[in-house]
Amino acid sequence: MMGVSAQNNRINLAIAIWEWPSYFDPEQRLKGIRLDMAEYRRPDPKTAPCKSKAAGLYMICTLSKHAAEAKGYADAMMLDWRGYVAEATGANMFFVKDGVLHTPNPDCFLDGITRRTVIGLARKRGIEVVERHIQPEEMEGFSECFITGTAAEVTPVSEIGPYRFTPGQISQQMVTDYMNEVQPVPAQVQMAASL
Repeated sequence: MMGVSAQNNRINLAIAIWEWPSYFDPEQRLKGIRLDMAEYRRPDPKTAPCKSKAAGLYMICTLSKHAAEAKGYADAMMLDWRGYVAEATGANMFFVKDGVLHTPNPDCFLDGITRRTVIGLARKRGIEVVERHIQPEEMEGFSECFITGTAAEVTPVSEIGPYRFTPGQISQQMVTDYMNEVQPVPAQVQMAASL
């Protein structure tokens, strides 16, 4: 059955597993990656199922990442349909100001599992986390920035278009805490450390 309405088609599922290297260049990642400002915006939730991790929603992300890489950037940051800071092409955004984490409210893009994990880890450390709409010009007042995602893990950002950040204490702490959460130290190393 062909066409937009293909309700009688059988659904096939395939799962592939392979070892995944670092999503970004490891040297660049340590210094903080550079992001371009994307041309495309995340769509209005009334126009697409924005809370789903659907292939069709990644088309503008792929185009934006390719355009950024062609200019020498590692990725691109997208605004939402209203002009607020949204996300990178496949990762959620976090900013630091005066020891407080600020992250865009995921009301029109994916509320990532890694994002939620990092919020929990930050709160466990007593770091205040504010989920809110962020205007692009507010980036000038943030000291640190990092992105989170399944592939990106926790990756510090040094630049988004004209805005500059310095990977600092909170970014480094979130990198460490996240890695400890998802890649626990082997039992024999834990035992040796406790002796």
